[in-house]
Amino acid sequence: MATSAPPIDAVHAGHGHELSFIRKYIFSTDHKIIGVQFLLLSLVGLFLGGMMAMAIRWQLGFPEGSMPLGGIFPETMVSGGVMLPEFYNSLVTMHGTFMVFFAVMPLLVGVFGNYLIPLKIGAEDMAFPRINMWSFWVAVIGTVIMMAGFWVEGGHSQAGWTQYAPLSADPQWTGVATGQQLWLLSIAVLGLSSILGATNYITTVVNLRAPGMTWFRLPLSIWSLFITAILVVLAIPILSGAAIMLFFDQTIGTSFFNATAGGQPILWQHLFWYFGHPEVYILILPAMGMVSEVIANGSRKPIFGYHSMVYAIIAIAFLGWIVWGHHMFQSGMNPTLGMTFMISTMFIAVPSAIKVFNWMGTMWRGNLTLHVPMLNAIAFVAMFVIGGLSGVYMASTPVDIYIHDTYFIVAHIHYVLFGGSLFALFAAITFWYPKMFGRMMSEAWGRVHFALTFVFFNLTFWPMHYLGLQGHMRRIYDPSQYEFLQHLSGTNRFVTISAFLLMVSQVIFAANFILSWFYGKKASENPWNDNGLEWSTPSPPPHGNWPDVPTVYRGPYEFSSPEVEEDFLPQHQKLPGDLEPEAAGRGS
Repeated sequence: MATSAPPIDAVHAGHGHELSFIRKYIFSTDHKIIGVQFLLLSLVGLFLGGMMAMAIRWQLGFPEGSMPLGGIFPETMVSGGVMLPEFYNSLVTMHGTFMVFFAVMPLLVGVFGNYLIPLKIGAEDMAFPRINMWSFWVAVIGTVIMMAGFWVEGGHSQAGWTQYAPLSADPQWTGVATGQQLWLLSIAVLGLSSILGATNYITTVVNLRAPGMTWFRLPLSIWSLFITAILVVLAIPILSGAAIMLFFDQTIGTSFFNATAGGQPILWQHLFWYFGHPEVYILILPAMGMVSEVIANGSRKPIFGYHSMVYAIIAIAFLGWIVWGHHMFQSGMNPTLGMTFMISTMFIAVPSAIKVFNWMGTMWRGNLTLHVPMLNAIAFVAMFVIGGLSGVYMASTPVDIYIHDTYFIVAHIHYVLFGGSLFALFAAITFWYPKMFGRMMSEAWGRVHFALTFVFFNLTFWPMHYLGLQGHMRRIYDPSQYEFLQHLSGTNRFVTISAFLLMVSQVIFAANFILSWFYGKKASENPWNDNGLEWSTPSPPPHGNWPDVPTVYRGPYEFSSPEVEEDFLPQHQKLPGDLEPEAAGRGS
């Protein structure tokens, strides 16, 4: 087991001279520093998206009341303390945009892909370190462009995060052409960042696996990130191309989507959702992989059905390409085509259910250790099941026609992407925090944060199912203006209060994260007694990760092995009778 390493600066510089602070921590080519950079950038995006959600909920819960801190906004956004409809539309657009593209996606893929892939497969760094650096800084450029839209004349885009044409295609629509164009330009730039990163991930996993790290010795987190990277390379160019086409409609007078000039608005829907449904799995597959790691560790058992879990990840990725039309049941498509999309959507529930039963099988009769990562991982499974079951209802064309543009859909997407992805992120951040920063997060405050988040999350989003079934529309500015929604005002206020309490609960996580960085208990090399290669390095690891590339002798989930006295058996630990692998990183 490696206990020491060459000096970081000497390894990093390659010529024995010390790197400057800027080269070492700002324009770094070290995959771990880049992972932390993505983490900090994404947490800012998560905070901004959350604050936009609070403003939206205030308007829905108290539509006739003055906004708290309303005076800090310009008159074009808030007049007399009351939010203007145009600003509300921008908030709805940008909340979805920030949460999907600038928070959850970079947190799951950018942070943990960068940080974990080389460490877990026994590589010294990414295959292309400089491209890796640029993948981060291009994402920063995309974020700056998106944020600039709030300060242009007319405000930011108001077409919703899905940017449906013809609203988004008409350059004169409500006078927000500049904000609309900045949205499209930002998404195209961010897409370049994603493609650079994903190409790096694929190349690294294929070519840089340690000796003995065969495909079926890869941890499930790496399998999920590898398959996700393939989805990114295939799906993001579709969105980027569509965004460029829409940008041309806005700027040089083309008519791809502008119906008044002979374009096809529904073409945008097809292009967006052909990207959009694989994007759903880009947002959830890494979460599934990380939760698998945490559940195996917390159960002190091998993953139940490892091979079936791998095949389920592959099946989800494949089926994700043939179900995009279920977002468009009300677009006027041929009923036969709608039936095809309905059936394919039902099928995609099968591999997801396999994974759920495998997680339950892993926990069954395990020696459960309910540390904070494990609590959040279990919450992920429960919330993902609820979101998945509501998705089955929406897959049925007759039911979807009734609930399509209601708060039932809002509840579903938040159970999948908040109850799912964000609970998985809380599990992953607390689990790998000691490896990233060399200190432990507070277990006591982590439990308080988990309990409050779990309770207030369900109090916020569960009632939205009821609101949707009662006909409460999505993207509505003032429910009090509609007589048939008057009886739902109490529920709306309850949801708003719960949402604010949910947001306040995240202050505990933020404080725990920041204070532990400076004052947390120092972490040992392997504080969770785990089997992965990343736990064979110091906390945090030096540049290059190991003095010598480790050798892998077994799979990643050898918990409670009869071959050793401890209840874990690391992948790199050689036992009598273990054979040396013949080739590095090859095999089936």
